[in-house]
Amino acid sequence: MINVRRLACVAVVFALLLSWSDGMAYAQWSQFRGPNGSGVGAGAGYPVSFSPTSNVIWKSAIPFGQSSPVLAGNHLYVTASVGDQLVTICLDATTGRELWRRQLKRARTQKVYKANDPASPTPAADDQGVVAFFPEYGLVAYTADGKDRWTMPLGPFNSFYGMSASPVLADGLVVLLCDQRSGSFIVALDRATGRSRWTQERVGAVEGWATPMVFRPAAGGVQLIVPGTTRIDSYTLSDGKPRWWMPQGSGGSMGTAVASGDTLFFSTTGSMEPSMPAFDSYLAKYDKDKDGRLSLQEFSADKEMGEHFGWGDADKDNFLTVAEWNTIRNLGVGDFGAIAVRPGDAVGKLDGSAVLWRFKKNLPYIPAPLRYQDVVYLVKDGGIVTSLAAKTGEALKTGRSGNALGEYFASPVAADGKVFLANVEGKVTVLKAGAQWDVLGTNDLGEEIHATPALSGGRIYIRTKGSVYCFGLK
Repeated sequence: MINVRRLACVAVVFALLLSWSDGMAYAQWSQFRGPNGSGVGAGAGYPVSFSPTSNVIWKSAIPFGQSSPVLAGNHLYVTASVGDQLVTICLDATTGRELWRRQLKRARTQKVYKANDPASPTPAADDQGVVAFFPEYGLVAYTADGKDRWTMPLGPFNSFYGMSASPVLADGLVVLLCDQRSGSFIVALDRATGRSRWTQERVGAVEGWATPMVFRPAAGGVQLIVPGTTRIDSYTLSDGKPRWWMPQGSGGSMGTAVASGDTLFFSTTGSMEPSMPAFDSYLAKYDKDKDGRLSLQEFSADKEMGEHFGWGDADKDNFLTVAEWNTIRNLGVGDFGAIAVRPGDAVGKLDGSAVLWRFKKNLPYIPAPLRYQDVVYLVKDGGIVTSLAAKTGEALKTGRSGNALGEYFASPVAADGKVFLANVEGKVTVLKAGAQWDVLGTNDLGEEIHATPALSGGRIYIRTKGSVYCFGLK
């Protein structure tokens, strides 16, 4: 005779186990843009409507920083800076309660462009704890309960706009890209000890802010895909040896590549001709002492470019020369766009036939592309959203993200048939995913958003200028 009561108990336990295992799987948004930088989360039940007073699970005040929140297990990590202290904070992802806060003193103070800050890189986490990169110190690792694990001093860096590439964890390594005005490199450390495993110089790489992604194609071995200012490089993950590369113009490499099977997707802005005038025209306008170069004081007279003097002044002698000017003038020149690439087992310069398609309109500058359910989404300033067919690059739809215009620093993320877009003004648009996407709603948090949201188990974690919110259906 069947024991109905016993079967019912078994069913309840089984359901609880399923929900627990699903929750553990969903509670992983462990680096910039989540799983391998894809921007795609799991779980269901993400709210369309939320605000500081609706569908708030919790809110926690934190110091300012532009790094994005990451999750590992039930821990949410963010970084910030307070005075001369560089701060790593761990919150309980369920309640928002602060579990621990660790601080270390800056090794130096580096003046960078106003749009950046000392806690711009997003940390990376796993069940062992968290690894954070502070450009004014280096890499630091803490255990899940906040104990010191190891540190690796790095820098100082030669970057006028500041460093913002985020570390990634893969196959027992911590990988960090350090592209700068001179002396660019990519480094891999042992995850457990912080000891150096390999370092690869990036000769010719100038000023970049992209985060590497791990590519695991059927052929070619495990690779690191690294967008740069003038090209895209592949390195073998285990030893850092260069594998293949392809030219790709970029006004400054941003975001990260994304992958689907053996296909990679990138997006860069650029031009086929220099977008800046020749140095002679600047000399004619501003070279008051006629010495064939521009001083900081002379260049500051330019209303549009005056505050960007440090970008060109590579040797920091407070003068711009024709050689320095031409370096930044030629950045971004070359073929560019949103592209799909299938490199196969290539070695050396990638053959042009590996490029499946290229799209050159409505390109974002900072936000990375999103590939979700066979559609590629591009989001640029002004709230302009373009969807492309992932297989062919065909333009499917271009439109506006409701009334959320303005600048976009955060990259788009998706889950549960929805795409989430956050602009700097603090408005978060929710799209119904699809070739002919539609705006489901726009939510105003009333505070600036620079960080990319995290998605986990039906909850949306959003960092504003002074808080972290957890939104969900109660």
